[in-house]
Amino acid sequence: MHDLIPYLKYLHASYSGSIALLVFYQGWIGFKIRRERVAGRPPIGKVVKRHRKMGPIIALMSIAGFFAGAITVYLNEGRIFEHPIHFIIGLSIAAFVSTTFVISRKIRSQDSPLRNSHFIVGLAIICLYCIQIFVGISMLLRAYH
Repeated sequence: MHDLIPYLKYLHASYSGSIALLVFYQGWIGFKIRRERVAGRPPIGKVVKRHRKMGPIIALMSIAGFFAGAITVYLNEGRIFEHPIHFIIGLSIAAFVSTTFVISRKIRSQDSPLRNSHFIVGLAIICLYCIQIFVGISMLLRAYH
């Protein structure tokens, strides 16, 4: 088992990369819903349903990815804060994902001001994931040198 620990970082990278793709897809669906609503058109029922159904699952998986990464670093390096930028961005993603989840549960009407908050936090999550992917790949590439 101890021989497998150095390879956990690749598992974490694969898992988190997959979650990032799901987050990007979720954002795209959310943008489609928003575009229809802002244009005054009725929402596309199956798209809204998919967004609402996938959101909590992706949120949970995203937060789990952060904790899995922290555990992986601890097992590999002996301390969690070995890669501070990657850790802080991951923690920020987990916090923003939690925030957007809470906000989404409070949205009740079509014209709720919370929709803008949900949208802005969602954009922040997507931006943070883009930065996190870059930082994570840089860390993996440095491991080869």
